[in-house]
Amino acid sequence: MLQMMPSCSLAVRRLGQLRSVLRRPAPRLLFPGARTLFSETGVWDKDYRAETRRKVEQWWHPRIMEPWERDAPQEDRKKFYVLSMFPYPSGRLHMGHVRVYTISDAIGHFQRMRGHQKHLSGTLLSPSTSTLSSTMCSISSSTLPSTSSSTLSSTMCSISSSTLPSTCLHLLLHSALHLLLHPALHLLLHPALHLLLHPALHLPSFRSSPCALPVSPFKISWRSVAPDPPGSREPNVLNPMGWDAFGLPAENAAIERHLDPEDWTKRNIQSMREQLDGLGLCFNWDREVTTCLPDYYRWTQYLFVKLFRAGLAYQKEVDAEGRSWRSGALVEQRLLRQWFIRTTDYAKSLLDGLEDLPEWYGVRGEVTGETLAAYTSSPEALRASSLAWEVPLVVSSKQAFDGHLDTVIGIPDTNEEHASVATALSLKWNSVLCCHDDGTHTLVNSGEFKGLTRERAFDAVTQKARDKKVGGHLTSAKLRDWLISRQRYWGTPIPVVHCASCGPVPVPEAELPVVLPKLPSLTGKGASPLEAAHDWLRCTCPRCKGPARRETDTMDTFVDSSWYYFRYTDPHNTERPFERSAADRWLPVDVYVGGKEHAVMHLYYARFLSHFCADQGLVAQREPFRKLLVQGLIKGQTFRLASGGQYVKREDVDFSGEEPVVAEGGGALEVTWEKMSKSKHNGLDPREVVEQYGVDTVRLYILYAAPPEQDVLWNVKTDALPGVLRWQSRLWQLVSKLRGARQVVPTPQPSQLRKKEVAEARKIWRNKNYAVEQVTAHLTEDFLFNAAISRLMGLTNTLTGATAAVVQHSVEFEDALAALCVMTAPLAPHLASELWAGLSQVRSPGGGLLSGGGSVLQQPWPTMDPDYLLEPEFVELFVQINNQACGTVTVPLAVSQDAERVPQLVLDSPLGQKLLAGRHIKRTIVSQRTALINFLLDE
Repeated sequence: MLQMMPSCSLAVRRLGQLRSVLRRPAPRLLFPGARTLFSETGVWDKDYRAETRRKVEQWWHPRIMEPWERDAPQEDRKKFYVLSMFPYPSGRLHMGHVRVYTISDAIGHFQRMRGHQKHLSGTLLSPSTSTLSSTMCSISSSTLPSTSSSTLSSTMCSISSSTLPSTCLHLLLHSALHLLLHPALHLLLHPALHLLLHPALHLPSFRSSPCALPVSPFKISWRSVAPDPPGSREPNVLNPMGWDAFGLPAENAAIERHLDPEDWTKRNIQSMREQLDGLGLCFNWDREVTTCLPDYYRWTQYLFVKLFRAGLAYQKEVDAEGRSWRSGALVEQRLLRQWFIRTTDYAKSLLDGLEDLPEWYGVRGEVTGETLAAYTSSPEALRASSLAWEVPLVVSSKQAFDGHLDTVIGIPDTNEEHASVATALSLKWNSVLCCHDDGTHTLVNSGEFKGLTRERAFDAVTQKARDKKVGGHLTSAKLRDWLISRQRYWGTPIPVVHCASCGPVPVPEAELPVVLPKLPSLTGKGASPLEAAHDWLRCTCPRCKGPARRETDTMDTFVDSSWYYFRYTDPHNTERPFERSAADRWLPVDVYVGGKEHAVMHLYYARFLSHFCADQGLVAQREPFRKLLVQGLIKGQTFRLASGGQYVKREDVDFSGEEPVVAEGGGALEVTWEKMSKSKHNGLDPREVVEQYGVDTVRLYILYAAPPEQDVLWNVKTDALPGVLRWQSRLWQLVSKLRGARQVVPTPQPSQLRKKEVAEARKIWRNKNYAVEQVTAHLTEDFLFNAAISRLMGLTNTLTGATAAVVQHSVEFEDALAALCVMTAPLAPHLASELWAGLSQVRSPGGGLLSGGGSVLQQPWPTMDPDYLLEPEFVELFVQINNQACGTVTVPLAVSQDAERVPQLVLDSPLGQKLLAGRHIKRTIVSQRTALINFLLDE
C-alpha cells in the first residue's frame, strides 16, 4: 500500500535538491533533438511527422506483439482460426509475403477485438504502457494530500531497485503514478523520476546527482500473483506460423556452397523470423512448426504408414523421359519405380465436400472429380439403354490418354482415333448418332433415349447412371494419383524397407521417425543421394527379420504441407500427430490466406489428407478450410529492350520524354508490370520500404491499393500511398483537435448546442453507425479491406468538418472518434495505439468506448447503437464529378447501388441542382462496393 510517512530533515534537504530538478523545464530532460511521444512523456505532439511515426512504431512494437507471444488458447471461449500459408525459408521476405501476412494479421487483431479476446487478470493495465506478467502493484491514493504545490513540495517518492524487479521500475512510475495518482503529482514527478529511476534513460548530468537515491516518504508494497496454470489462458484466436522447410532450393544451395542443407535452412529461418518480427506481425510463435525437424516429419511418416496400410500408397513404374528437375536438361529414358498416393479414390468425397463450403474468395470455378471404371466425354453416345454390356478390351501402348486418364470408353461415332482403332482391329459398331442438315444430332439405336438431341441425351444418360450408382458424375480431365517420390536428399524419408522375401514393408510406428542421415557431400548427380548412406541403407525387415534396404526416395514437400494446419493445434504432442480433441476444437480453419499460385495443388492434397484423417477417426471434420482467401500478386514495373528483350534497371531509364527510353543510346523499351523478381530489376526489399514509410503505412497501402484477389501494381506515385499518408495525419489531427477543445472547455455541455449543431452531431452519430456496420461486414464477409479503409476515411472526413462547438460539447464526436480509432487498430495498430493513448487521457470523457481501460487492441469492437437499427435506412452517398469529391447526398440504403435510380436522386438533390444542372453528363459510375457515384462530364 502507498502510505504517508513522517518527514525528516534529511528528507527535506534531499527534497530541496530534487525540487530543483523537478522545476526544470521538461524539454531539457529529453534527448537532444528528439521529439516527444505521449506514451513516454505525457506530452502530446500536435503534428504527425516522420520522426513521430518512427517513435510511435518503436514504442508500440513490443507492446503489441507481447500478448500474442504470451497467451495460449482458452478453452471456454469461441474460437477463430486464421491461417496464412507458411513460407519456404529462402532467407528473405518479399512483398508477396508481406501482403499475405498483413491480411492474416489484420484479421487476427479484428477477431480478438470482436469478442474472441479474453480478459487479462493479475496485471496492471494502461492505455499507454505495457503490463506486468506476474507481479501486481497495489497503490492507494486515499491518503494522498491535496494537489497543491505547497503540500506536494513536502513529499517525495523513492523506489529501491534492490527490492523490486528491474523490469517494473519504469512501469511503476509510468503506469501507477501516471494513472492512479493525482494529475498534479504526475506533472511534477513524471519527467525527473522517470529519468532518475529508469537506468536506460539516465543522462550523465543525473548519474552523479545526490537526488539519485532520495529518502522514501511512501511505502509501496508488491505482491506476487501466481501465474495461470498451463493451458488455462488459451487465446480464442489462433494465428500460427511455421516453415515449409524441406525442398530442392536448400539442396541446390548446399551443393553450390558446399554446406549442410540443414544448417542453411536453420539460418534462413532465423533471418526470416527476425524480418517477420520487424514488420510487427503477431503470430502465436509458441506453436511454430518446422517440417524438416524430426519431431514434425515423424508424424508425416506416420500418416504415410496409415495411407500404406489403407491401400492408398503404392508403387508403379513410371517413364522418366523428359527433363531434369534440377537443371532442365534432357535426360535419358528409363523406368523408375515410384510411390503414389491413390487420391483418385477420394474424388467423389472431395467433390461432395465442396457443396458444403462457402465461396472461396479469389478462386473461380470448382475442382471436381469422380472415379469410374472407365471414362468418356460423350456419355450420350453409349449405345445400350441398360448401361451394362460386354465390350472388347483394347490395351494401348500409350502411357496415358489425354487428360492423364488410364482407361477410356471407345466411341467411334465421336472420336476419329477410336474409329481407326476399331477399323484396324475389325471391330464392328452400331452408329448411335444421326446428323441432320442443320448440323444437329439426335440419337438412334439407343433404346429409351432414341430421338433425343445430344444435349438432352447427355443429361438423361448421366442421370440414369447416377440412379443406378454406376457413375454419371463429372470428373476432371486432369485428375490422377499423386506421385510423391523425389530422387533428392532434402526431404522426408519414405518409411518403407524393401525385403527380398516380403516386398515393401512399412516401418513400424514405434520405430518412427526414420531420421534423414547426414551425408558428407551432395553432388546433384546420379541416383538418389541416399544411396550413398550405406550404413543407413542396410536394415532389418520388420516382418521376417531378414536383411532389407531402406527406400531411398524422399517425399514430395506437398506431403509435409498437406497436414501442417492440424499440427498447429497440438504442436508439442510426442504421442501422436495431434490430439483429436484439439484438432476438433480448432478445425476447420475459419479463414485460410495465401497466394493464387498455391491455390490448386496444395489445396487438393490438403483436402484429400483431411478427408483421409476423418475416415481414420483422427478428426471429426472432413473439410479443413471454411473460407479461402487468395490474393493476387504484387507487381513491379519492368523495362525491357524492345530489340532483345533484356530487362533494364530503373536507374538506367530516361523518363524525360513522352515515352521512357534507355538512358544511354535512347533505345526503345517495353514497359510492363510483372511479378517482382531480382532478375527483372523490379523487386523491393520489405525492410527498405518499411524503413522509408513505416510499418503502418506499408500495411495500409497493401490493404488499400486493391481488393485482396486482385494484383497490386506497386507504384508510390499513385493515389494510394499519398492517400494513406494523409489519412494517418488527419487521424492524428482529430485527436489533437479533441484534446485541444477539452483544454478550453474541460467539461462538455451538450445543452449549449444549438439546433443546427444538434443536427450536425446526429449526422456524426449516423455516419459512425454506418461505418461500424460497413467495416464490420467487410472484415467478416467479403474481406474488402480497401472498402473498409475507404469507409473509415469517410468517417474521418465527417469528423474533420465538425464545428468547434460540436467538438467541444457533443458526446457524438467523442464517441465517433473513439470508434474510428478502434476500427483503425487492426489495420494500423501502432498508430491507433498511440492515438488511443492520447484520446483515452482526454479530460472529462463522455463515456462509451473511452470509459474502459487498456490499450486500443484490448477494446471491444464497436457495435451499432440499437436506435440506429430503428431509423429509416439511409446512407450518405459520396458524389464525385470527374473523379473529384464534391459532397454527399443522403439516399435510401435500399437503392444506394441502383445504377438507374441513384443518378436521378443525386440530380434532383440540392447538390445536384447546384453542380450538375445544364451540364452534359457523358457517363455515370455507381460503385457496387461503397456508397459512391462518379459523374464524368463531357467538358
